[in-house]
Amino acid sequence: MTLRPLGATGLEVTPIGFGLAAVGRPGYITLGREHDIGTDRSVEALGRRSHEVLSAAYDAGIRYFDAARSYGFAERFLASWLRQRGLPREAVTVGSKWGYTYVGDWRVDAQVHEVKDHSLAALRRQFAESRALLGEYLDLYQIHSATLESGVLDDHAVLAELNKLRAGGLTIGLSVSGPRQAEVIRRALAVRVDGVNPFQSVQATWNVLEPSAGPALAEAHDAGWGVIIKEALANGRLASQDRTAMAAALANPWVDVVLSGAVTVEQLRSNVMAATVQLAPDHVTELAKMAEPADQYWKERSRLAWS
Repeated sequence: MTLRPLGATGLEVTPIGFGLAAVGRPGYITLGREHDIGTDRSVEALGRRSHEVLSAAYDAGIRYFDAARSYGFAERFLASWLRQRGLPREAVTVGSKWGYTYVGDWRVDAQVHEVKDHSLAALRRQFAESRALLGEYLDLYQIHSATLESGVLDDHAVLAELNKLRAGGLTIGLSVSGPRQAEVIRRALAVRVDGVNPFQSVQATWNVLEPSAGPALAEAHDAGWGVIIKEALANGRLASQDRTAMAAALANPWVDVVLSGAVTVEQLRSNVMAATVQLAPDHVTELAKMAEPADQYWKERSRLAWS
């Protein structure tokens, strides 16, 4: 795959990236997980699986890797793989996120898997944890699921701290989720602290079932932000059409990278093929008819069980 800019951030990515949300912890909300990942959810088993899929991703040409503090041991698995592989810092672009803490105690049946905290104390603690694991590989640090309700986009202390991290050479972004994604993106575009907007990228859900954030993402890209697409397969609802679904996301001119959330080498290799798929205009029109009302989509997503 050919490298491309992540907006105007100065970072480079590939059209397909790899996200570790589903391989960094024993439970997740992807459909068909029991079949795909099996019953051995030990730290050792998922560590091996993570390394296998990471290696397959790198060998397939993927150069953007995405983790988060709340993805169980995702950062740890990614860091150990990077060092075992002996990759120089400039060989890959690595993003992670702060704002949620994993509390699932490595149990699929945990009552609570992660706890949200967008405070300054959480940012400082989690950045130190991310840096300790990923070191100089860490390029992009994102607020995990920023919302209007959490108040993080109005928290001067947090925003000022993010500006300090940006001034220190780190690229700062945010991820968004839920039916109000577009509102959050536009609010983030307007943020200023001492005349500076700390944000340079956004990661959002966009798929053929839930395309509502598209216009706001286009505005972000026009402003020079990098755009990363997550959940292009709608947490497994589009898994049987993975190449087409991911190609549809890539066809948007404002998209820089679409994340694969594969948990097997076979899934990863199939996902990567999306970069070679060219959709005919009539096919794009047909796919657009699959869109659901955003509220309906997110209501159904909220019912997905951790498995």
